Amino acid sequence: MRKEKAKNPDDSANARNRKTAAKKSGTANAGFANELREPRWSVVSFENRVAKNLSYEQAERKIAELENLKISGLCIITDEAAERISN
Repeated sequence: MRKEKAKNPDDSANARNRKTAAKKSGTANAGFANELREPRWSVVSFENRVAKNLSYEQAERKIAELENLKISGLCIITDEAAERISN
Protein backbone atom coordinates (compact mmCIF):
# COMPACT_ATOMS: atom_id res chain seq x y z
CA MET A 1 0.00 0.00 0.00
CA ARG A 2 1.14 3.45 -0.78
CA LYS A 3 0.83 6.14 1.86
CA GLU A 4 -0.07 9.56 0.66
CA LYS A 5 1.37 12.56 2.39
CA ALA A 6 -1.18 14.65 4.13
CA LYS A 7 -1.08 18.13 2.72
CA ASN A 8 -0.40 20.72 5.34
CA PRO A 9 -2.04 24.05 4.47
CA ASP A 10 0.53 25.83 6.65
CA ASP A 11 3.52 24.61 4.64
CA SER A 12 3.64 27.64 2.42
CA ALA A 13 3.01 30.00 5.34
CA ASN A 14 5.75 28.27 7.35
CA ALA A 15 8.13 28.61 4.45
CA ARG A 16 7.36 32.31 4.21
CA ASN A 17 7.84 32.71 7.97
CA ARG A 18 11.24 31.00 7.80
CA LYS A 19 12.33 33.30 4.97
CA THR A 20 11.12 36.36 6.86
CA ALA A 21 12.90 35.21 10.03
CA ALA A 22 16.11 34.66 8.07
CA LYS A 23 15.91 38.18 6.62
CA LYS A 24 15.28 39.66 10.06
CA SER A 25 18.13 37.63 11.50
CA GLY A 26 20.47 39.02 8.87
CA THR A 27 19.35 42.54 9.73
CA ALA A 28 19.74 41.82 13.43
CA ASN A 29 23.24 40.46 12.86
CA ALA A 30 24.19 43.62 10.96
CA GLY A 31 22.78 45.74 13.79
CA PHE A 32 24.71 43.73 16.34
CA ALA A 33 27.94 44.09 14.35
CA ASN A 34 27.39 47.85 14.30
CA GLU A 35 26.85 47.85 18.07
CA LEU A 36 30.20 46.13 18.52
CA ARG A 37 31.90 49.00 16.68
CA GLU A 38 30.22 51.68 18.80
CA PRO A 39 32.16 53.19 21.72
CA ARG A 40 29.73 51.78 24.28
CA TRP A 41 31.74 49.03 25.97
CA SER A 42 33.47 48.96 29.34
CA VAL A 43 36.07 46.65 30.79
CA VAL A 44 35.49 45.86 34.45
CA SER A 45 37.50 43.91 36.98
CA PHE A 46 36.49 42.52 40.34
CA GLU A 47 37.24 45.88 41.91
CA ASN A 48 36.15 48.58 39.45
CA ARG A 49 35.68 49.79 35.90
CA VAL A 50 39.04 49.81 34.19
CA ALA A 51 38.05 51.45 30.89
CA LYS A 52 34.93 52.84 29.23
CA ASN A 53 33.67 54.20 25.90
CA LEU A 54 35.50 51.53 23.89
CA SER A 55 34.54 49.61 20.79
CA TYR A 56 34.31 45.90 21.51
CA GLU A 57 37.57 45.31 19.65
CA GLN A 58 39.31 47.95 21.77
CA ALA A 59 37.87 46.33 24.89
CA GLU A 60 39.26 42.95 23.84
CA ARG A 61 42.70 44.50 23.38
CA LYS A 62 42.42 46.19 26.78
CA ILE A 63 41.60 42.86 28.42
CA ALA A 64 44.62 41.23 26.77
CA GLU A 65 46.82 44.08 27.99
CA LEU A 66 45.48 43.80 31.56
CA GLU A 67 45.75 40.01 31.60
CA ASN A 68 49.45 40.41 30.78
CA LEU A 69 49.65 42.56 33.93
CA LYS A 70 48.05 39.67 35.87
CA ILE A 71 44.82 41.55 36.56
CA SER A 72 42.04 39.01 36.97
CA GLY A 73 38.26 39.03 36.94
CA LEU A 74 38.02 41.00 33.73
CA CYS A 75 34.95 41.15 31.53
CA ILE A 76 33.38 43.34 28.87
CA ILE A 77 29.97 44.87 29.51
CA THR A 78 28.09 47.86 28.16
CA ASP A 79 28.83 51.29 29.58
CA GLU A 80 25.21 51.41 30.73
CA ALA A 81 25.61 48.23 32.78
CA ALA A 82 28.94 49.41 34.17
CA GLU A 83 27.28 52.62 35.38
CA ARG A 84 24.80 50.56 37.39
CA ILE A 85 27.42 48.48 39.16
CA SER A 86 29.88 51.29 39.83
CA ASN A 87 27.40 53.37 41.84
